[in-house]
Amino acid sequence: MSRDHYGLSRVVGEKGVLPQRARTLDPSLPCREAELLIDVESLNIDAASFKQIKDEVGADPTRIAARVREIVLERGKMQNPVTGSGGMLIGRVNQVGAGHPAHGVLQPGDRIATLVSLSLTPLRIDEVKAVHPSIDRVDIRGQAILFATGLYAKLPEDMPDTLALAALDVCGAPALVTRWVRPGMTVAVLGAGKSGALCLAQARRDLKGQGRLLALDISGQALATLKGLELCDATLQVDATRAVEVMEAVSEATQGALCDLVINCASVGNTEMASILSVKDGGTVIFFSMATSFTAAALGAEGVGKDVTMLVGNGYVPGHAQLTLELLRAEPALRRLFETRYV
Repeated sequence: MSRDHYGLSRVVGEKGVLPQRARTLDPSLPCREAELLIDVESLNIDAASFKQIKDEVGADPTRIAARVREIVLERGKMQNPVTGSGGMLIGRVNQVGAGHPAHGVLQPGDRIATLVSLSLTPLRIDEVKAVHPSIDRVDIRGQAILFATGLYAKLPEDMPDTLALAALDVCGAPALVTRWVRPGMTVAVLGAGKSGALCLAQARRDLKGQGRLLALDISGQALATLKGLELCDATLQVDATRAVEVMEAVSEATQGALCDLVINCASVGNTEMASILSVKDGGTVIFFSMATSFTAAALGAEGVGKDVTMLVGNGYVPGHAQLTLELLRAEPALRRLFETRYV
């Protein structure tokens, strides 16, 4: 291609390697022909990555900020070297290259959220303004580059930026759920965070009152909130790293039938087998957790002789941003939950 749509020229020292796979990116200016330059305001770091950083350096915001700056300075992007994951950002358009698809669509000053991972986004941090550990967000002053193939969404005018960012961060999850949920299914959602709540809300709509919806999490308080919002039919307080215990709890809740579909939104590792053992033979597991191990899932399913279709949500489904924002608009209780917990 005549233009660098994938950002290959931003990869440092690894010819032919895509930016997400690359160890280091070059975030330097000027903005190139097929790029969009963003003045960044906030980084919404994915849950698995943020948890790993907190576990490594502690919950002190100053130390978290220092670790985030260290990663970005070393790698030219926010890609956690342990989890491999990133997150997304919110900011204001500074410049649109003449060869970028958004040329003539976006104008300088437009507020957008990126819908591709920070793990492939060239980024420079000039200042960390604040860290919000409860919502995995870091407010910064800096600049980022979006390639021609990078997805984005203009921020809606009818909701706060922070609310839109929280939802758009995981908008691929409910959009994929709606492809797989059908009336009459028994569906379990593992994890009561942002993606889990959105998946429950979307699954409930797609079940159309026919079927059963289970919410699983280690936090009784989080489950009580979901139940109070009528986002599920039943809750199971379980430790998803204890696969056999989870299977037994799901079996009891389903009278031994297990689930047609399990959606894993857990933010911790070693939850693959809990998902696999909770689905019936011929069923489906969707992994949205960035802590998922392909090896653990593939060999684990084989090891227990489980006939299960396993899908990895890649964060992109056509129309995913609009679907998720409309879900918040259509579900006042869900919107209140996001406003209370993530804004």
